[in-house]
Amino acid sequence: MKAQETLTIDMAARSSIGDYMVVTSGRSNRHVGSVADRVVEDLARAGIRGIRVEGKPHCDWVLIDAGDVIVHVFRPDVRAFYNLEKMWAPDGAGHVHTR
Repeated sequence: MKAQETLTIDMAARSSIGDYMVVTSGRSNRHVGSVADRVVEDLARAGIRGIRVEGKPHCDWVLIDAGDVIVHVFRPDVRAFYNLEKMWAPDGAGHVHTR
């Protein structure tokens, strides 16, 4: 789906809310919604049940809670405002995955 600046943060030792947090961006509200839909579809296809999704109506920031993995899909300006990387990643950096 060509999400941008995808970052994976290992949270297992620092939080009980999940083992990993994935933060990524879409170029527009529509792209954010499409990326989020694809993530949910792929998780369901992998057999993950009980997936919770928030933020879908506006698609500025969509949160996908898949239990041990939490995925945040942002528009770039919203991502910069909340800056989750700084809050959760050690030294403000995580492992960046690019494709």
